[in-house]
Amino acid sequence: MYEKSFAERLSQLRMQKAVSARDMSLSIGQNPGYINNIETGKALPSMSNFFYICNYLDITPMDFFDYDTVRPRDMDQICVELNKLTDSQFNSIKEIVGELARLNGR
Repeated sequence: MYEKSFAERLSQLRMQKAVSARDMSLSIGQNPGYINNIETGKALPSMSNFFYICNYLDITPMDFFDYDTVRPRDMDQICVELNKLTDSQFNSIKEIVGELARLNGR
């Protein structure tokens, strides 16, 4: 079960970065089929390779396992920017986001 979730998450994050499994494999110093083998459930990365994968995707290991966050890199950047706002600005953004979520039925 966890292997499938891991594989699906890796595939999701890789596609968001718009890179092929082959190119990602080669970029982290592995054979061309390495990422494909993980995404198809044939293999799991070692801990050190997992860290290389996270580094390549520009996310933290915690971001990787946060399955509820679809775009962790974007969320991290938004949080950095939100911390720069005044309380009034932050509350305005919070209201806008809440309204958008309601419109989407969430």
